[in-house]
Amino acid sequence: MKGVILAGGLGKRLFPLTRITNKHLLPVYDKPMIYYPIEMLVKAGIEDIMIVTGGNNAGDFLRLLGNGKEFGLKRIHYAYQEGEKGIADALKQARDFVGDDKMVVALGDNIIQKNIKKFVEKFEKQEGGAKLILKKVKNPKEYGVAIVKWDKIIKIEEKPKIIKSNYAVIGIYFYSPDVFDIIEKLKPSKRGELEITDVNNEYIKRNNLTFDLLDGWWLDCGESKDALLKANNFVKKYGANN
Repeated sequence: MKGVILAGGLGKRLFPLTRITNKHLLPVYDKPMIYYPIEMLVKAGIEDIMIVTGGNNAGDFLRLLGNGKEFGLKRIHYAYQEGEKGIADALKQARDFVGDDKMVVALGDNIIQKNIKKFVEKFEKQEGGAKLILKKVKNPKEYGVAIVKWDKIIKIEEKPKIIKSNYAVIGIYFYSPDVFDIIEKLKPSKRGELEITDVNNEYIKRNNLTFDLLDGWWLDCGESKDALLKANNFVKKYGANN
């Protein structure tokens, strides 16, 4: 299984911290933010990893991470996303790297408390399709929200005005390689981006989407300066990817 970390974007919600650097290079306690998703994948047994980034600071990832020797990797692959075209467009840059393999896709500014190895193992046994990880949250209006009926997700709504569920879709996604065919057929949203929520809803239409619930905490460090501060404090106190 391949690992893809999406680490582009301008980090506008963290401005001016991101005026001269990519938000994924900001510190979270004692490491740059980008270290955490890499370590998460490595601890789950994934050693073939690509980082998709963009903007003016893309070269800083190579200078910081090199070939990944610090993480016990033989190499790290890199891809560049031009412009601000959304998460699904960023994932599209990894098509040649992934090939015919399954993949786990991680947003570079999400940090979790516990290991994802059990989710990786379950998806390896799953016959195609996709898997999402959900977490109960107090402020679902800020996230993509999964409406769950029994053991199935029946719909995902992006930042809903009317709350129908408190299950947020966290930034860790599992896909089979047919995700790239889905992305190719997507139309840009009102904000001009290819939305990952549209990808996930297509898997719902195909009746080929499973989910699991996350144990422990999950933090979106790029959500706000307060979220970044909270992440620093949580990682200091509890550690991450345990």
